Amino acid sequence: MSQTITIDPVTRLEGHGKITIQLDGQGKVAHAHFHVTQVRGFERFAEGRPFYEMPSLMARICGICPVSHLIASAKACEAIMSVRIPHTAAQLRRMLNLAQMVQSHALSFFYLSSPDLLLGMESDATKRHLFGVVAANPELGKAGVALRRFGQHIIELLGKKRIHPGWVVPGGVTEPLESAKRDEILALLPEAYKNIKLALDWYKKIADGFKAEAEVYANFPSHFLGLVNEDDSVEFTDGALRLIDPSGAIVEDGITAIQFPEVIGEAVEPYSYTKFAYYKPLGYPEGSYRVGPLARLNIAKTMGTPLADKELVEFKQLSAGPVQSSFYYHHARLVDILYGIEKIEEILTDEKILDTHVRAQAGVNRLEGAGQAEAPRGTLHHHYKVDDDGKIVWANLVIATGQNNNAMNKGVAQAASHYIKNGKFTDGALNRIEAVIRTFDPCLSCSTHAAGQMPLALSLVTPDGEVIDRLIR
Repeated sequence: MSQTITIDPVTRLEGHGKITIQLDGQGKVAHAHFHVTQVRGFERFAEGRPFYEMPSLMARICGICPVSHLIASAKACEAIMSVRIPHTAAQLRRMLNLAQMVQSHALSFFYLSSPDLLLGMESDATKRHLFGVVAANPELGKAGVALRRFGQHIIELLGKKRIHPGWVVPGGVTEPLESAKRDEILALLPEAYKNIKLALDWYKKIADGFKAEAEVYANFPSHFLGLVNEDDSVEFTDGALRLIDPSGAIVEDGITAIQFPEVIGEAVEPYSYTKFAYYKPLGYPEGSYRVGPLARLNIAKTMGTPLADKELVEFKQLSAGPVQSSFYYHHARLVDILYGIEKIEEILTDEKILDTHVRAQAGVNRLEGAGQAEAPRGTLHHHYKVDDDGKIVWANLVIATGQNNNAMNKGVAQAASHYIKNGKFTDGALNRIEAVIRTFDPCLSCSTHAAGQMPLALSLVTPDGEVIDRLIR
């Protein structure tokens, strides 16, 4: 007889999701899916609101990566305003976004994934958490906490709040940087460098022990999408999008935010409230691709900072072409953190960083605008349409997790087929399957923006579990 294995909830990730694995009569995996079970619907909430409120409203989508939504939203609003923000404002936004990336990656790597990497996939489930990491390796645990605190403190210094700061607005930022805050951030850098070096050194020592996992953790050829600058370096807040194929060849380049919907489409599946993004010329699902740290390092030819550039060279030695196994999102995440620290230091030495001209003013000059940025988890796209009074009449958000959705589902099926044999499995095997999802670090709250008519199923069940009626819309 067939059997269904359910992992509910998937642990150590942001949001609510589950995995179902369907076994056939011989105990082999027939199907496996990652279900995102929560519904948010922020696009509809936004309708009727003045466009200039959008950054602050959209930041409420997520408490972990609100800055990415602030920036992508503000850029969409600036397209409606037809303005270019001041240089200093752009630099300050970049620093804020990098600080968020550092703290978010620290959360993902140290708090959510390092318990598997340090303690082992088969270790006692009651100890697979940050406290278990601190007990087993105090230096590593403290480095993770400190790196997250570093990023959060910069956000708080600039935006006055660690979560949902309102400092980023259409046209720039509300206040300039003070010299005392600049000096305070500069004073934090030596410890940050020390901690990321410790983490990178530790990861490289243990990485070879996970080659078996790397073989089956969403390890397949795919396209990759991410922001780059004109010099082929990594970018988080400006630049344009580049899409490469599994061999590393450039398929699309210079994709601006307003061009994004011409290139990228969105599909829906009945088992998830998160959409599935795809490259339109290839259709769905063949046009599915990946975003995030792994994509950024696969696409870029340089990080643009000296220490991260050395790490990028080493990272690219993992494969003759693009690194395909999603296990290496962990490695890429640490390189991202190092880049972020270096770039923050570089921004703080900008001779104009204390300039007080940090905001451009304008009203509605266009009825449509789009903005894009790199969130920690990958490319983030905001697209708005307004009426003559500047009120939102339509909005669409394409989130990194939706762009990785097909890869996550394929990865779950690949790992499940490897670890479940003859219908038999262990707790450790199920943890390994969950860990595939953790490599992507999905943000399920960000990603649940349903398009089209989603299915609704209602069941009437008796106290003893008998289903006596069922309605499906």
